[in-house]
Amino acid sequence: MTDEPTPLFTIHGDAIIGPTGRPKREFPEPSVLTSHGPARVIAMVNQKGGVGKTTSSINLAAALSEYGRRVLMVDFDPQGALSAGLGANPHELETTIYNVMLEKDVTVADALISTHIPEVDLLPANIDLSAAEVQLVTEVGREQVLARALRTVRDDYDVIIVDCQPSLGLLTVNALTAAHGVIIPLVAEFFALRAVAMLKDTIEKVQDRINPDLEIDGVLVTMVDLRTTHSKEVIQRIVEAFGERVFETVVKRSVKFPDASVAAEPITSYAVKHDGAKAYRQLARELIHRGGSP
Repeated sequence: MTDEPTPLFTIHGDAIIGPTGRPKREFPEPSVLTSHGPARVIAMVNQKGGVGKTTSSINLAAALSEYGRRVLMVDFDPQGALSAGLGANPHELETTIYNVMLEKDVTVADALISTHIPEVDLLPANIDLSAAEVQLVTEVGREQVLARALRTVRDDYDVIIVDCQPSLGLLTVNALTAAHGVIIPLVAEFFALRAVAMLKDTIEKVQDRINPDLEIDGVLVTMVDLRTTHSKEVIQRIVEAFGERVFETVVKRSVKFPDASVAAEPITSYAVKHDGAKAYRQLARELIHRGGSP
């Protein structure tokens, strides 16, 4: 990992070309909201681990909150990385998303935790959630359990971000069924592209059979090292595969991200002026500009 400055654009004639090969745009400051809700639900999905799902979930939420958006974070991974990254101890949690989904007398409000990030709440998870995959199999409407739970709090938030586990099992299908949009984080490495076809197939099946309103909000290229030809070639391949769905914002590889994770802080507050913080603020503006967030 590196923090050495690397230009995020090149000059081509009169145009400034961004890392995705398209003319670089400046996304405007979002307008101030006069009220909150109903929330747009976004699933952060990739069945491959280590692509930056949790890091991107936390930092996107923090950036959106800076722009006045009220955000609910849903930890949907039994490893509880999102919960830990927001300062909760997964092993000490008594009520989690698992209880909300599988116990009739437990509501989202019973499990909510306020985080140290203003306007950001957490619906936590721990290892208990791993049992849900098996238990949901016998449930009627098993793909829609999360959607029913989140419906009770949608009016309280502007955005709900569901940080999914690295698999395409029933939990991920629940997240896709509950979501309006999907963000796919992708590492700028060739092997990361191989699993995307399977993910696209799963998304299309959910669109066709359960949730016709689901759409891909964007593909986020993470852990980029623009000093290497490899990264540039991979970004080009990703743009060829997804076209305009690829966010213009890319996130460079940096040692500051694991440092911020250890401190249980988003990079937007841990290193306010760092390139990583600027990238996630730009991503928030781009998402809002695209209509992926109020």
